[in-house]
Amino acid sequence: MIAIEITTDLVRRLISEQFPEWKHLEIRPVNNSGHDNRTYHLGTEMTVRLPSHERYASAVEKELTWLPQFKSRLSLPIPSPLAKGEPTDEYPLPWSVNQWIAGETVTDTNIRDRTKFAQDLADFLKELEAIDATGGVPAGVQNFHRGGDLAVYDSDTRSVIEQVSGSGSGVYSASLLTEIWELALATKYHSAPLWIHGDIAVGNLLVSDGRLSGVIDFGTMGVGDPASDLVMAWNYFDAASRSLFLGSMNLGDDTVDRARGWALWKALITYHWNDKQSIAAHWGRRAIDRIIEEYTAH
Repeated sequence: MIAIEITTDLVRRLISEQFPEWKHLEIRPVNNSGHDNRTYHLGTEMTVRLPSHERYASAVEKELTWLPQFKSRLSLPIPSPLAKGEPTDEYPLPWSVNQWIAGETVTDTNIRDRTKFAQDLADFLKELEAIDATGGVPAGVQNFHRGGDLAVYDSDTRSVIEQVSGSGSGVYSASLLTEIWELALATKYHSAPLWIHGDIAVGNLLVSDGRLSGVIDFGTMGVGDPASDLVMAWNYFDAASRSLFLGSMNLGDDTVDRARGWALWKALITYHWNDKQSIAAHWGRRAIDRIIEEYTAH
């Protein structure tokens, strides 16, 4: 299946056919829709969330099943599924209607105090990890191995390292990046699997009045190694807030090494696979620079 073209008119038809009680409500795209899903306002209190490709479709049932169970265990708002939309000939994937959560996504300028933000995020992740993981969906293809073994991305990562540091590039030291990567691969997670969000990133964290106010997009959640949920330490935090965040998580040096590896993989592919003048490439390069700075400061 190729990627599906999702438009406001398509969403309007789906709502009219399957939830006619809501067909009078205004439908419009949200300001910052993600890659895996397209999200639309449905009136002022709901959203419609549609996978952009079949590879993301399994997340619908997963969120419908688990998010209601999480809600009472977490101190911050998370998505509340209200209804499941069924596949049609025009849109052949499941989809969902959810409660709208107010707030804007994280930027470089809308956090009042990064150390407080780091503590709030750590507290949320520890709450999530404390939820009983019995019966949870294990890390694997369904969530792109978040919470699983980082080695699944070994070939991709080494290829990108070569390309960002090879002949004609010279942007980074291949030996240093490989050293960081191999340190991450050298340890494995042997403890009980924990719930993970799977994509803790600026686009999935909501801010109100300068503080963390909500967490969205649990499509890559699963149970496994919590290391992949720590990448904000390098993707966003400065040295002081990074130290507080990682210290508050208290998961040990091996987990931090794997988390640094997850951050490096994500930063490398984001930098390499996007136009070098794009915002995404800028974020990727900045994360690589932070990883190198933190690692070499040890």
